[in-house]
Amino acid sequence: MSDAEERAATGLPGASDAVVLDAKGLRALAHPVRVQLVGLLRKHGPSTATRLAERLGVNSGTASYHLRQLGAAGFVEEDVERGNARERWWRSVHQSTWFNDPDLAAREPEATTAYLRSVAATYTLRTQRALNELQAMPRAWRDTFDMSDWPLRLTPEEAAALQEELRAVISRYRPDVPAEAATAPEGAQRVAVITHLLPELDAPTASPAASVRATDEGPEPQ
Repeated sequence: MSDAEERAATGLPGASDAVVLDAKGLRALAHPVRVQLVGLLRKHGPSTATRLAERLGVNSGTASYHLRQLGAAGFVEEDVERGNARERWWRSVHQSTWFNDPDLAAREPEATTAYLRSVAATYTLRTQRALNELQAMPRAWRDTFDMSDWPLRLTPEEAAALQEELRAVISRYRPDVPAEAATAPEGAQRVAVITHLLPELDAPTASPAASVRATDEGPEPQ
């Protein structure tokens, strides 16, 4: 449902630096501020509650509270090499999150919905931020911006196969890992690829009668 852990098996990058959500972790991330805090630490590296609060537009007390909750759940930890008596620095323990456990989702329906809503809200904010900065980007990057949707009519098995194919394509490209940023080719920048596979079960389907008529009468002449 988001990012990856079984990336060694699926071919997605970052398999060795991912966290698989259990019930405790799922409940800990069931808040949009916490999802955003983890994302900022993964993207920009270690930071303080004050600096993170400025980025999120919240007060430092709120950021500190949520960082402590994330620390208790094992998502962030104190960066003792940077911290001092006046400033407490935090860093992310992992670089990606994986949640794809149907049994856990069934046992924790409220936490699952809250977590996924937090993720969706974060994706929306990231999209809006990119749109706000779009006209200031160099033309080469502006031309890469894309927002598309393709309506398909698939079986559950076909939808699962599509997910695997998309993961295989993404795995062929360089992941954004802070420790490896210095070795990336000149001109390489961070690019967020956000995928959604959204079942729309309220879409109209062909009526049985229409299907029978089509079978009985055969194809229309060209």
